[in-house]
Amino acid sequence: MIEDLRSAVRAAQDRKAQDLSLLDLKDVSSFTDFFLICSGTSTRHTQAICDGIVEQLKKSGVTPSHVEGYSQAEWILLDYLNFVVHIFLERARLFYDLERLWKNARRLDVPG
Repeated sequence: MIEDLRSAVRAAQDRKAQDLSLLDLKDVSSFTDFFLICSGTSTRHTQAICDGIVEQLKKSGVTPSHVEGYSQAEWILLDYLNFVVHIFLERARLFYDLERLWKNARRLDVPG
C-alpha cells in the first residue's frame, strides 16, 4: 500500500472515522488503485474526517485532484488519483453500498 494512503487511513482514524474499509482495485479498475471507505456519525463529523485527511496529506505536498460533496457532507469524495477516499454518513453508505458494487476488489486489512 502506498504511503499517502497509509497517511489518509491514519488521519481518518485520528478523526474517529468508523468502519474503515480498504479495497484494492488494481485488477478491476482503470481509474484508481484503491478505495478507502469510511463513515462519520454526522455531517460535521464527515467534514472533520475530510479536513483531517486533506490537512495530513497536504503536509507531504499532496492535494486531491478533485473534492466532491463537502457542503452536503453525506458522501464526500476525495480523489488522489492513485486512491479515492469515500466518507459517508451511514445511511448513504448503506444506500450506495460500494463494497457490494466493487465486490470483485480484494479487501485489504486496515492498518491499526
